[in-house]
Amino acid sequence: MGLRHAGPPAAESGTAESPSRISRAPVAIIDIGSNSVRLVAYDGLTRAPTPLYNEKVLCGLGRNVLTTGRLNEEAVRRALIALARFRVLCETMRVARVFVLATAAARDAGNGPEFLAAAEAACGHPIELLSGRREAELSALGVISGFHAPDGVVGDLGGGSLELVDVRGATVGMGVTMPLGGLALQDLSGNSPKKAIKIVREHLKKAAPQLETLRGRSFYAVGGTWRALARLHQAARGYPLHVMHGYSVEPSDELSFLEVVERTDAALLQDVESVSEARRPLLAYGAVVLEEILKVGRPRELAISASGVREGLLYEQLDRDARLADPLLAAAAELNVLRARSPGHATDLIAWTDRFIGTLDAPETADERRLRHAACLLSDIGWRAHPDYRGEQSVNVITHAAFVGIDHPGRAYLALAVYFRHEGVAPEKASPMLRSLAGPRLFDRARLLGALLRLAFPLTAGTEGTLGGLPVTAADGRVTLTLPADRETLAGDRILNRVRGVGRVIGLDGRIAIA
Repeated sequence: MGLRHAGPPAAESGTAESPSRISRAPVAIIDIGSNSVRLVAYDGLTRAPTPLYNEKVLCGLGRNVLTTGRLNEEAVRRALIALARFRVLCETMRVARVFVLATAAARDAGNGPEFLAAAEAACGHPIELLSGRREAELSALGVISGFHAPDGVVGDLGGGSLELVDVRGATVGMGVTMPLGGLALQDLSGNSPKKAIKIVREHLKKAAPQLETLRGRSFYAVGGTWRALARLHQAARGYPLHVMHGYSVEPSDELSFLEVVERTDAALLQDVESVSEARRPLLAYGAVVLEEILKVGRPRELAISASGVREGLLYEQLDRDARLADPLLAAAAELNVLRARSPGHATDLIAWTDRFIGTLDAPETADERRLRHAACLLSDIGWRAHPDYRGEQSVNVITHAAFVGIDHPGRAYLALAVYFRHEGVAPEKASPMLRSLAGPRLFDRARLLGALLRLAFPLTAGTEGTLGGLPVTAADGRVTLTLPADRETLAGDRILNRVRGVGRVIGLDGRIAIA
């Protein structure tokens, strides 16, 4: 697979998708994999689609295919029943478009064509049988759709195969596919994780072009087995945020954990109850594959991706302009429209805080800028809650929202900024968990934005169209809010204290000036 441009890199600013470039009719993808058959219906064909319904059936189509050459009859029966059910569900949800994909098991089995014909009749839609190359490409597009400016190698581990493909920004590089999926590896090794190690090492020689470029970059892990391993890793280290997408791990830390998984009975692993019984036997094989990739490739970090082939297919359907949109800002803009009192006020906040940040000596990075814009869009999503719980409710929504294009430190920043807007910016008010996740720099920037938001809302009562004439700036050792003469009555003690609060965060005095 040669280099392929998936479209321009994600924009660093902007707040929403143009209605003319998106479809709000529900779309669905049925994914006939080697381990599971899954239906995911989305709210529309957008830059940040939200799942409406998600159901999987662990059929095990790929079990023993490499040794018998055929799909198991019981697995086929279970798959066809699931597909018929999914057909009815799509009709019930009035899905406008249904995409059906089949991967390694149907591709490799001698009775694959017969099964696909029956499967098309059961689901009522044509099925695209993905080649290994096509599967790798869609996995890469899924990571491009779900990460901000990705740079590294995507690894998609299914039940039947492993795809590795290079990504740089919006460019898809060379890809390779190997029969190293969990079920395939279990089959080839005769149920022996120790024998599996030798098999994996031999096959990974084919992936030298991908793994040689991985050093110092990110490895993006896609697939249910690797997500299950990440969930167990979070439990083992007491990690506080149970969100898979964007969870990153130091490779040295992960290697130690993988060795434990390989030599421990799955039933004894901490929090193994969170993993389905059908997937537990595959954990050791997923660990073997991941361990060898990390040892050979030596990446800077391991990042877990919840975006893969399905999300890559949706991303591929978008036009150039829609791909250009930032998925984090698109999702935040949608929450703003759904939950804020005055959605236009968030756009005012973006411009107002842009102006203030421009007066500071310390610059912000492009990624910090997009995070600040997203926080402005999310700043009023908790207003319907009781005043005593608006901060807490906002934190719950933001930390657990189905956002993509953001890592866990960025997610913590968003939650902290909106929490500070409601609860005050004293550092001790913050959740220790969120403070630790954000890190010192993002924590301080969340406090600053929280202080600015605490000043803005009592000036405007959350109403759009008024904030632009009330600039706040940092100059001459002071933070100054300038009010026009016809708004002089706003300059009471409450507003003065909020201006001084902004100043204290950055070590300056605060004052109000009348234009």
